[in-house]
Parts: sequence; C-alpha cells; structure tokens
Amino acid sequence: MVEIIKFSATGRRKCSIARVNIVPGSGKILVNRRSFENYFTRETDRITILEPLRQTNSVNRFDINVSVSGGGSTGQAGAMRLGLSRALILSDGAVKPSLKKADLLTRDPRMKERKKPGQKGARRKFQWVKR
Repeated sequence: MVEIIKFSATGRRKCSIARVNIVPGSGKILVNRRSFENYFTRETDRITILEPLRQTNSVNRFDINVSVSGGGSTGQAGAMRLGLSRALILSDGAVKPSLKKADLLTRDPRMKERKKPGQKGARRKFQWVKR
C-alpha cells in the first residue's frame, strides 16, 4: 500500500481562514472544490497566492487543495498565501529562510476597526452643524 504524504497548514487574514493541504503532484490548485482561476478572478490575488511557490521554485511540484471561508477575496488570498507558506515549510524545512526573508511567514495583524457610538463609522463623525 502506497502512503500519500500530505502537509496541512492554516492561514488567517482579517476575517478569512484558509486550510491548505499540499500533496506532491503536478501543480493543480483547487479552492473550495473550484479551479484556482475561477475562484480568484483578480490577477493581483492570484499573484499574491503564488508568491510562496515562486519564492521556493516549487510551482509545479505540489497539488494544492484549499478550503477558504470568511472575509472578502483579498483577505482570502492573504490567508491562503500564509497557509501555503506554512505548508511548504512542513514539506521542506530548508525553504524557511527564503520565505522569512520575503516576509511571507508574518501574520498580518490588521483588522477592521469597530464603529464607535455617537459616530458615523470607526473614525468618521457625523456632520457638525453650527446653527
């Protein structure tokens, strides 16, 4: 019986959570059971996600299966990038210095600021009327 080696990692960004599974293969990427190009229609999101693969020269070495939930498309792309970077480290520890240097292992702590009472938004105030 052949044992399939699977590496799993989680990435988060804003309200998005991405669970990434990578398996040695031909380079097929599935996001929520849909093709990578159909799920992420913006080119900038696709470039963001593929950055860890380009950095480690492993674009066609792994089949990637991702489950993403929450947030918007850019947040999901950022979460997927972090999860993919962490999974690549699990598969090969020698790539960690190059990913660290490219700042691909840092979780972005920025979150949406809450709306305050007596204001229109997080920072925006209601229009001030003199009379």
